Formats: sequence, C-alpha cells, structure tokens
Amino acid sequence: MRKLLLFLSVMPFGAFAETVGEIGVDWVGNDIIIESFEDTAVGGVTCHLAYFKRSVIDRLSKGNWFEDPSNSAIECAQTGPIDIDDISRAPDGENVFSESRSLIFKSLRVKRVLDEKNQVLIYLAHANEVTEGSAKMAIATVPLFNAAPPAPGQP
Repeated sequence: MRKLLLFLSVMPFGAFAETVGEIGVDWVGNDIIIESFEDTAVGGVTCHLAYFKRSVIDRLSKGNWFEDPSNSAIECAQTGPIDIDDISRAPDGENVFSESRSLIFKSLRVKRVLDEKNQVLIYLAHANEVTEGSAKMAIATVPLFNAAPPAPGQP
C-alpha cells in the first residue's frame, strides 16, 4: 500500500510533459528543466514550463532531501486550432498539469482560466502546498482570435 501511495504522490496528472531542455546552472549539478505539454482539452495550445531541479549534492549539503523549490516560469503559444467548447468557465479555472515538487506535500500546478470578455486563455503556474501557500507564480496568455498568416510575398 505504501508503495502505491508513493507512486501516486509523484505521478503527474493532466497533460503529459516532455522534457525538451536541461540546463546546468552550477558545479554541484543543479539544473533548470524545460518541459513541453499540450493542453489537450482545447487542442492547439502548447505550453513550456521551466523549473529548478536540485542535485543529489545540493540535497546532501543543505538537507531538505525530498523537496525542490517552487519557482517556475511558463509560456504558452497557439500551435493549432483551439476549441474552448468543453472547458471550465469557472473563475478558479481548471487544472491542466501537475507535477510533484516534494515527496508528499508540494506540487507545481498549471491552471487554465478563460477570460471570455477579452477572449484570452490564461495559464497560471503556481505551487500548491498542503501546509502553507506560496506567492511564487508565473502567468502566460493565449489570445483566441484567429490571426491569419500573411499571404505569400506579403510582409
């Protein structure tokens, strides 16, 4: 039972992410990871999420073995046709991605909120912690208007 709970606590839910970049930032092996995921509920939107991943050396030297920082950055772009018919219109949005940042108590989440008045999808990356909230967040927006590409030979 414990193994099942541990497995479920570290599994992402929602969109499947693919690692597209891993940038080393210091000599102890800490990295910035860049992941790409599609918002499958709307189609045509791809988000890139960057976050900090601590190395084993950093974990050994500073303690706090089972936790990564909550900091993140997000950018989303239209990559195809967008369909918003079946998405939540609630003001608290809808979870589209989650990844564990500690053994049990903290996760990095991305929520989608629809701004119907301005015709924009808003993607909010934030930490979700059981014991205390976090003010660390990042935001990206995708306009819903259909911008036609310029005709061949046009600037």
